[in-house]
Amino acid sequence: MGRWNGFWTRRTDVERVELYTRWSFYLIVWWMNLSLVATAVGASDYTLLALPQLVVTLLLSIAATAGIGAVLDVHPDEPLHDPRARVAVVVVPVLAVLVLAVSAWLPLEGRAAATGVAFSSTAWVVGGVRNRVVMTVVPAVLALGGLLVLPERHVSVLVFFLVYALFVFTVRVSLWLLGVVRELDVGRVAQSELAVAEERLRFSRDVHDVLGRHLSTIAVQAELAATLAQRGDERAAATMLDVRAAAHDALREARALARGYRPTDLAAELRGARSLLTAAGIRCEVAVDEVPEEWHEAAGWVIREAVTNVLRHSSASRVLVRWTSGELLVENDGAGATTTATGTAPGNEGAVGSGLIGLAERLQPLGAELDARRDDDCFRVRVRFPARRTGAPAPERVEA
Repeated sequence: MGRWNGFWTRRTDVERVELYTRWSFYLIVWWMNLSLVATAVGASDYTLLALPQLVVTLLLSIAATAGIGAVLDVHPDEPLHDPRARVAVVVVPVLAVLVLAVSAWLPLEGRAAATGVAFSSTAWVVGGVRNRVVMTVVPAVLALGGLLVLPERHVSVLVFFLVYALFVFTVRVSLWLLGVVRELDVGRVAQSELAVAEERLRFSRDVHDVLGRHLSTIAVQAELAATLAQRGDERAAATMLDVRAAAHDALREARALARGYRPTDLAAELRGARSLLTAAGIRCEVAVDEVPEEWHEAAGWVIREAVTNVLRHSSASRVLVRWTSGELLVENDGAGATTTATGTAPGNEGAVGSGLIGLAERLQPLGAELDARRDDDCFRVRVRFPARRTGAPAPERVEA
């Protein structure tokens, strides 16, 4: 089955629609032209006189086919910008007029067939060109030639003109549908790429949050262990065991993160924050017992990022974490000139790190507002949560 119909099955949906549209136009052109000539020849006895008309009709059909192909190749751009389309727009009407001229010596049936061939062949090429001059001049010339060839059949010329208008409308609608299909395919591809980009952004933020905190813990405890070892303190060995435990925790959470199964637990984040700050010699005050359960994960994001920034960008001696009336506050001293700024969150007067900017972007779909600013020696991260959740906590997690 796949051998004889592979030309169809291996194509995309857009390519199939384009192939169907293209060959529908080709078949209609050839069917109309050959059927009109054959009907005229069968109705009259003028075999030798019909030979020139048949030759010119074949040339006109070939030119019309090439012109349709050129228009479809450059659509939705302006066809007249393409050299092949410009040649087709000139050659096809000229051959159509030549068909009318050759039919002047034929009987009435031959002249009627020539008029139909001229109108139908030209419509398929001109219909795809968005040019007022071409759309006006070509049918006017054809109508005048038809009236000269068929002076006794004005009604027939009018019928062929209406058929010409119908074919032009068909071409326009078909090209419009083809353009819509192409745009939908582009939109589908863009949506897929956006989903991948969102997942990558989610993963990078989680890596920043998880590994940043654990690496900060390892760095602080390793520095403490080195200091204790220089003093000959027996606590150095216990501190190194804490470093090993932090490394194992980081490895475990990194594996869970890769699988997409690592939820954020507020209690775990608070324990990690206390342990990390205590190891760094920073006093920690926590009062978040009243945080609603629906905001536990988002509050964990805030505490994790804020504590990581305390260790990286300050010489703090005290950190306060407090929940009051729908507002989470993380405050530390020792900001001073040591706070490093890599960006500024919208609406904030102080400089904040890129991690806080990413945190603000994650909180925005939930309806929460983040405000981070420095006031002299104090740095505050304040997040206002709405009464109810207005969105998903994060982009949908997919299994790697």
